[in-house]
Amino acid sequence: MAKVRQDAWSHEDDLLLAETVLRHIREGSTQLNAFEEVGDALNRTSAACGFRWNAEIRKKYVDAIEIAKRQRKEKKRAEQKANKKQTRQPVISLPAPQESTISNEEPVITFDTVIQFLRQVQQNYHASNQSKTQLDYMEKENNKLKKQNEELQKELQRTKSQMAAIQEDYQVFIQIMDRARKMTVLEDDGNTRAPMFRMDKNGNLEQLAQSSGQ
Repeated sequence: MAKVRQDAWSHEDDLLLAETVLRHIREGSTQLNAFEEVGDALNRTSAACGFRWNAEIRKKYVDAIEIAKRQRKEKKRAEQKANKKQTRQPVISLPAPQESTISNEEPVITFDTVIQFLRQVQQNYHASNQSKTQLDYMEKENNKLKKQNEELQKELQRTKSQMAAIQEDYQVFIQIMDRARKMTVLEDDGNTRAPMFRMDKNGNLEQLAQSSGQ
């Protein structure tokens, strides 16, 4: 049956993928073999497992990968030393017992490795939650600043409108004062009384007629 599973990866699926890849690294196998093994277990394609590992999982297990590589080197050295000893000493050839997968894993998995792996998982979990919290906070602050900016823009437009009205009133006032100054020029003999003015409904000044009586 073709593998057509399309559902999302669960936390348990990710753990299985990570543990299988790390085991294959320790044993000197390839990651492709690990992807095929996980694909058979989860009814997914090896390509889907490889994409999940490279896109999401690998960056969370950088330290664990380095530990697995060191363990692979140590295992390889141990095997080389054993082979050298075998060539130096005559050994009676006996059929090698078939070892199970569990027995192969036991020499390389230590208590410290398990603790470090679990700590890495916990750190990644907390880091993911902190990043989400910070993102939500930044989004709220951004929306708040946008609203403040809109209010400031409206206030600026109102201030500009008020300044334009004040400027217009000031110009009208200057014109009125200039006309009043021209109309208050006294005659050369200096005996004429200062004229009196009144403002009509349109805001224009007009001089009142003076009575001849004192």
